[in-house]
Amino acid sequence: MPSTDNRRYHLLDALRGAALVNMIIYHALWDLVYLMGVKLPWYSQTPGYIWQQCSCLVFIVLSGFCWGMSRQPLRHGVKLVACGFLITLVTAVAMPQNLIWWGVLSLLGSASLAMVLLKPLAEKLPPTAGMALCALLFLLAKNISRGYLGVPGLWTLELPRSLYQNLFTAFWGFPAAGFFSTDYFPFLPWIFPFGLGWFLFRLVKERMKHCTVLYREIPLLSWMGRHSLVIYLLHQPVVYGLLVLLPSLLP
Repeated sequence: MPSTDNRRYHLLDALRGAALVNMIIYHALWDLVYLMGVKLPWYSQTPGYIWQQCSCLVFIVLSGFCWGMSRQPLRHGVKLVACGFLITLVTAVAMPQNLIWWGVLSLLGSASLAMVLLKPLAEKLPPTAGMALCALLFLLAKNISRGYLGVPGLWTLELPRSLYQNLFTAFWGFPAAGFFSTDYFPFLPWIFPFGLGWFLFRLVKERMKHCTVLYREIPLLSWMGRHSLVIYLLHQPVVYGLLVLLPSLLP
């Protein structure tokens, strides 16, 4: 990840690489459970859900943090949106039963483009206030796709069913009845963790220049972080292929 003085923050690359490794392991288990019939009860229950949500939060917050250092945010956002549509097309052709609409790459691309527009307004907020606001809005909007705002057991507000119409409304977080996507990260609420990451970058960016540990490279993880998009695009077919071939390779 480039720094403001043209030296690379290798440790940020390594953090992104570590998040990617975690995601690859999660997806490998998904293939085993849902495509190959392996029984892992905990994976489809609360522990697996917590793992998935925490992994996604880390990845999205880190992406928002790194967006603050992007030299071409508009171009980067367009590229991610295009890659998201590519994944939709590939899954529609190769495995329609596991079709992906509005997956994580679509979200990151859309958030990148939105931040280009929102940045002048967001810069008026102090970083700590922005982080707190993003965290609160994420908490309140977490269950929009389920039809309500708020936190179950504390306060909820049911939303009009007229909001939940089609694929376009699903992008914003309002999926129609019967909508399905194997990987689904709508704009709401997931724009807020992305924004939180950007506000965090604003909070620490001046101190980062003098933090020498950030310039240290961690073999393999830093490399993976630098090539995270390509690895993300390729990891599922590679992992699935290895899982299919593995039994025939074992003695």
